[in-house]
Amino acid sequence: MKVAVFSTREYDRQFLEVANYDHEHELVFFEVQLNRNTASLANRYPAVCIFVNDVADAATLEILASHGTSLIALRSTGFNHVDLKAAARLGMQVVRVPAYSPYAVAEHVVAMIQTLNRKTHRAYNRVREGNFSLEGLLGFDLHGRTIGVVGTGKIGQIFAQIMNGFGCQVLGYDLFKKPAFEAVGQYVDLPELLSQSDIISLHCPLTLETYHLINPKAIEQMKPGAMLINTSRGGWLIPKQRSKA
Repeated sequence: MKVAVFSTREYDRQFLEVANYDHEHELVFFEVQLNRNTASLANRYPAVCIFVNDVADAATLEILASHGTSLIALRSTGFNHVDLKAAARLGMQVVRVPAYSPYAVAEHVVAMIQTLNRKTHRAYNRVREGNFSLEGLLGFDLHGRTIGVVGTGKIGQIFAQIMNGFGCQVLGYDLFKKPAFEAVGQYVDLPELLSQSDIISLHCPLTLETYHLINPKAIEQMKPGAMLINTSRGGWLIPKQRSKA
């Protein structure tokens, strides 16, 4: 199958070509993002592969469909950048990556927390300049702190396990409770999580319900000086959806 791959970087080419070795699809790589102005590049391509910053709105999908595309393959778990109703109307199939290395994301959250807390990035620059002052670099022990996990899917569960290992109390909020999370943390409602947590980590999909979940009211409920980490789904919503959010 001939596949147009948009928003590609060198690492995309490397891994996709390895994965394609036994399948022999014809992969054609484009560095530009997919949108209504670039969709014509996929003329006569049965499949188009896109990433999170590509635009697959109704106008773009209509151009792709008119040029023979019937499959949209996402290199991501999130699919908010695709107009699914338009895809269904045009008879286009949309597939995505249901999960990938939740450990990598959870561990990255810990790295971000440690960077903000211990200010290792600032300390690195000071040491390079021969400045060994600790002024402004002091952090706090994670042990004994309260961690709030908003969204307890695979990534949230692994992050909770890691923070439990640091000796933290872990609180969670999710519409659907998971036994794996309850083994290391306690579910509470969102206002209690916001008010009790020293560190809050977001692990939510981007939906109409989670859009602007952290708003002025939510921030007012947080502890002074609380740390907020967001590695959850980001991106844009199509205009009709955004107007309802």
